[in-house]
Amino acid sequence: MSRSSNVAPRLGDFTADKRVLVLVAMALLVGSGGAASAWVLLHMIALVTNLVWLQTFSTANLSLAGLKPSLWMVLAPGLGGLIIGLMARYGSEKIRGHGIPEAIEAILIGGSRMQPKVAVLKPLSSAISIGSGGPFGAEGPIIMTGGAIGSLFAQCFHMSAAERKTLLVAGAAAGMTAIFGTPIAAMLLSVELLLFEMKPRSLIPVITACVVSAAWRPFIIGHGPLFPFSGHLDLPWWGVFLYIAVGIVGGLQSGLITAVLYKAEDLFERLPVHWMWWPAIGGLLVGLGGLIEPRALGVGYDIIAGLLNDKIVTSQVLTILIVKSVIWIIALASGTSGGVLAPLLIFGGCLAWLEGLFLPGDTGAWALLGMAAMMGGTMRSPLTGIMFAVELTGHFGLLEPLLVCTGAAYALTVLLLKRSILTEKIARRGQHVVREYSIDPFELLRVSDVMVKNVDTLPASMRVDEAVAFFCGDTPPLHKSYPLIDENGVVVGVVGRRDILRWRAENPETDETLFDCISDSSVVIGYPDEQVAVLADRMVATEAGRVPIVDRVSGRLVGLMTRKDLMRTRGNAISAETDRLSYFLRRKKLSATTG
Repeated sequence: MSRSSNVAPRLGDFTADKRVLVLVAMALLVGSGGAASAWVLLHMIALVTNLVWLQTFSTANLSLAGLKPSLWMVLAPGLGGLIIGLMARYGSEKIRGHGIPEAIEAILIGGSRMQPKVAVLKPLSSAISIGSGGPFGAEGPIIMTGGAIGSLFAQCFHMSAAERKTLLVAGAAAGMTAIFGTPIAAMLLSVELLLFEMKPRSLIPVITACVVSAAWRPFIIGHGPLFPFSGHLDLPWWGVFLYIAVGIVGGLQSGLITAVLYKAEDLFERLPVHWMWWPAIGGLLVGLGGLIEPRALGVGYDIIAGLLNDKIVTSQVLTILIVKSVIWIIALASGTSGGVLAPLLIFGGCLAWLEGLFLPGDTGAWALLGMAAMMGGTMRSPLTGIMFAVELTGHFGLLEPLLVCTGAAYALTVLLLKRSILTEKIARRGQHVVREYSIDPFELLRVSDVMVKNVDTLPASMRVDEAVAFFCGDTPPLHKSYPLIDENGVVVGVVGRRDILRWRAENPETDETLFDCISDSSVVIGYPDEQVAVLADRMVATEAGRVPIVDRVSGRLVGLMTRKDLMRTRGNAISAETDRLSYFLRRKKLSATTG
């Protein structure tokens, strides 16, 4: 007989064990690797930018705002796109896109395993894309690259897929922390977007990696917030309605950009050429946009700083908003390599800055609200959007307006769009992604809450020929199988019609009892004080459809659990979400009826 343990399990709030300490130790190295990869990526982008636009070998930061329109401005992004297309076709298709959907896909269906060449080709392709004028940020590529470092490190050891996922996400969060100096936002992004759980087993190592990366950042990248800002909004109580309005506009902007992006992807799908050529075509169109507004090319961190500190004029903001939105959509739809986060900040910031011209207060503060709203609404990660805005600027004074504005954008996009810009691509590949966390109802219930207590049984002393008559008589039995109990009420096995007929066919003249026939076999059992989830896992592992529930001490039968009972539990959870009752109105109606 297969028994779990005669000792009742000690349950707790969390399932973490000492194994988490091993993951923390590994996260120290992964966090350092993520920070190092961020340093490499930033220097590669700067190197390519200087080579392409100044023909100099330098890693100094270069703004593209001062570029003069020329034929090279059109050809450079196209040439960069051609190189990326070749790298994707003959290297790895995983480098296409902005990186976050690929990281999610590796986590959900790839066992959190990434190939070594992704860790090399992704930052290289992103550096070429951004350096040649692609209107992208570095966050998507660094999430993919840092994740690849964590995944590759985990693959060097005997680890489960869940543990590999933890280190993959730790590397991704460490890379984001190093580039932007936003450890809290990186940790929140991990929870809202990558981990698909919130357990100490995964959260503690991710926090560790973020802290390690933040500690390295002053030495390899720089001190302080990336975009220092001290603006404020001193509005009375009615200001909350303005925050909501800006959030709603940001949500509408997010929905529009997401819809147009995937329409553009559909157009590229219809081109009569191999997808390898798409980035080159997109690059040429990006270059044409650069002729209109050179500042729309590249990462555009100077644009973000200008919006926050009012070092920009209205005509520039309007032109940048239109041109950069168009070329970013085209470039991303073409399948080139680059990130979405910095462009989203620019789009949301530009529109909110323009709104701020007609609203009371600092236009830079309104721009910051628009950035957070755009990020939270488009990525469906409101907590990340709020903290990202705060940590980027080092300014906590706008926390409440950020909460209202980002919450409004998030609510609108969730209601308007079934998929986000990060999950639509995965859904188009046939994978359904659910980004809602909830407690498993099987974890909340004990077996005694669900099991059938009045159980039909068969005596172990019943002979095989009597069992044949029972199962094959004129009146069919109520169940396909029955628990066998001895004279003391102890479960000794489970038999069904198929077992009986097999025993009869093997030995037609047998005079044995059912106990004699099953004495060498084992039976899967459960206990009334264990969680339904534990028993459900046991039923799946053993393919058992009906499990006797016995007392831990005496072994006596106290109940029965079936697959139908599990489904009923699931149904109760669905009812809790869908059944709507007003108990006060119900009591009033009952009182009126009885009165």
